[in-house]
Amino acid sequence: MRISSRAERIEPFYVMEVAKAASQLAREVAHTERPMIFLNIGEPDFTAPPLVQEAAARAISRGATQYTPAMGLDALRERISTWYRTRFGIDVPARRIVVTAGASAALQLACLALIERGDEILMPDPSYPCNRHFVSAADGEAVLVPTTAGERFQLSAAKVEAAWTDKTRGVLLASPSNPTGTSIAPDELRRIHEFVKSKGGITLIDEIYLGLSYDEQFGHSALAIDDQVISINSFSKYFNMTGWRLGWLVVPEALVPVVERLAQNLFICASTVSQHAALACFEPESIAEYERRRSEFKARRDWFIPQLQAAGLPVPVVPDGAFYAWADCTKMAEQMGIAGSWDFAFEVMKRAHLAITPGRDFGTAQTGRFVRFSTASSMAHLEEAIERLRAL
Repeated sequence: MRISSRAERIEPFYVMEVAKAASQLAREVAHTERPMIFLNIGEPDFTAPPLVQEAAARAISRGATQYTPAMGLDALRERISTWYRTRFGIDVPARRIVVTAGASAALQLACLALIERGDEILMPDPSYPCNRHFVSAADGEAVLVPTTAGERFQLSAAKVEAAWTDKTRGVLLASPSNPTGTSIAPDELRRIHEFVKSKGGITLIDEIYLGLSYDEQFGHSALAIDDQVISINSFSKYFNMTGWRLGWLVVPEALVPVVERLAQNLFICASTVSQHAALACFEPESIAEYERRRSEFKARRDWFIPQLQAAGLPVPVVPDGAFYAWADCTKMAEQMGIAGSWDFAFEVMKRAHLAITPGRDFGTAQTGRFVRFSTASSMAHLEEAIERLRAL
């Protein structure tokens, strides 16, 4: 059977390859004194709060399970619009909001609508691997631009300008970022967008962790800059609905009919039950619970990162959002007689029964030095993980 060249270009999602190995070992050590601890997957340990679960059950019981419009329930688009106004102080009309089958579908729709064969999209190195694969699936080419800790592992306007060529179509950024948890300073983001716009390019920004921002300096949506910015968001992270597969896309007015046409053909609509459930995310009781959980994620970060540093795994930039720690394993790996983050992650899995993610997925520049820890786990698991790392 002949496989398409498009499919051949898509590399494995190594995060999940590591997860499979960890799950296999977890079964073997489940009944020992040291069962597996998973700090490798970026998934909140919280589930959707009670009002959201109840809304889903009501939708099913009353038979509200038929297709919705491709753009999503009008009521949900309105509530997302209100969310932008009350949370971020910006006006994002509901007509520009497209409800999607997760942030993944939002990215796919944006890439298919805007990228031609051979177009180059600039992205920071390191960055979330699936984002660049969406570019590849649209027959574009993701160009990774190396970043440093001094740049908070984010692109600058100067680097975007230096990397821009005749083939460049735009930029795909993430703020806060996976794997680093760092955000782009609003002034720098504005400079990036102004340069991209001057070239007739597109600014795509992944904001799925924006609700989990812990620093007022960074907790602002890029949509405040210009209505030509395209934002991808999700109910998975702040709203704790990972398996519900629900997200949204905010696009300029001119792009709305294009994205609607693509959504009609590719997805018909996002899950109807999930959409009805998501309406309850914006109730005051739900928001209060989400804010309590955000405080818990911040408390975990504030405890875990100093402990990680003291254990010999320095984190060069303290994350201002999300729930990750991007740690340099060079010194500890050398002490263990190991070369590179890939082997280090598997050795930690073997010796400490601790699953973490090597840097291999996230780019090429120095990713052999770094591993990603997810702090989206209980404090008890984080404490035990630090004890096991110290024992190494």
